[in-house]
Amino acid sequence: MTRLLIAASGTGGHIFPALAVAEALPQSWKICWLGVSNRLETQLVPAKYKLSTISLRGLEKGGMQKFLQLLRLIFATWSVIRLIQKKNIQILFTTGGYISAPAILAAKFCRKKIILHESNAFPGKVTRFLGRFCDYVALGLPPARDYLPKCNSIVTGTPVRKLFRIKNQLPLWVPKGSGPLLLVIGGSQGALGLNQMVRNALPELLNKGCRVVHIVGNNEKKIMQHQNLVEKTFTNEIPGLLQHADLVISRAGAGTLSELAVCKAPAILVPYPYATDSHQDFNAAYASQFGAAIIVQEHEAHNKSLENALNRLLSKHLSNSSQSFNPLLKMKEGMVEIARKEAHQKVIELLFGFT
Repeated sequence: MTRLLIAASGTGGHIFPALAVAEALPQSWKICWLGVSNRLETQLVPAKYKLSTISLRGLEKGGMQKFLQLLRLIFATWSVIRLIQKKNIQILFTTGGYISAPAILAAKFCRKKIILHESNAFPGKVTRFLGRFCDYVALGLPPARDYLPKCNSIVTGTPVRKLFRIKNQLPLWVPKGSGPLLLVIGGSQGALGLNQMVRNALPELLNKGCRVVHIVGNNEKKIMQHQNLVEKTFTNEIPGLLQHADLVISRAGAGTLSELAVCKAPAILVPYPYATDSHQDFNAAYASQFGAAIIVQEHEAHNKSLENALNRLLSKHLSNSSQSFNPLLKMKEGMVEIARKEAHQKVIELLFGFT
């Protein structure tokens, strides 16, 4: 029996790729999960994976606060060392984020095999600083390799859950009609700036016959009503929506980009302007190189950039034009080009190499 420790915490972008790998491993593998007590993993990680938690926060600016965070990192590392020894862990698989730091340090101290997965085109701080201590750094996007010259890196793609890799029906609650289907998603916590941009553009699109599904997130109430519009705070039916959407408006997290690509969903990407190291801008730029997406920066109500982009991309649908060129079809081809549908298998092959 192989004993694996998965360290993935905080956001869906870290947790879902780890879940995709865990769910594809043989049942003979004994999997323990390392997380933080008040984060998203306490809701998402299935009970079949024993969840152990530590107390940890990211490093903050400022002398005393940074010193206290460093102490917490040391204590967290010691906690993980004891967990590895108690559970007789053989391999660590981690998906980045600050929980990776104590996990990698502890596994290295215990001389265990380590695979770190980095989803973003521009690697996070933990990957840049500690990736050299890992046996493999699996990359979601090829540009990340340029920033990791001292790491044993291999491009695997970012694993996506099984539901995104199989055909799904369009949910029954989606507005009916023949108009183009527009899907808006802002991430697991929503996106207030993105939501406002979309709402400024919605009236014209709805009046022209667009059907819109808007996932507004948990931090904002549903405020618009129209027969062609459905607003939801959350849904588990994202795979079916992505597979049937004519166009998606989304943030540019690496996990979201991987799901878009596997589902062949053309996208307008609105990078989160406060993302660490502007990593969403790097992700969006990679997709745009293949013509899979166009980038619109977050903007105020008076700016018409999003509305102009929507009108340009949907013009063939909205005008019932007979023009032969459909930009959405070219974008779909771009998504196919960057998709890595078997990324989970590539990571599993690396794990099996240690058994």
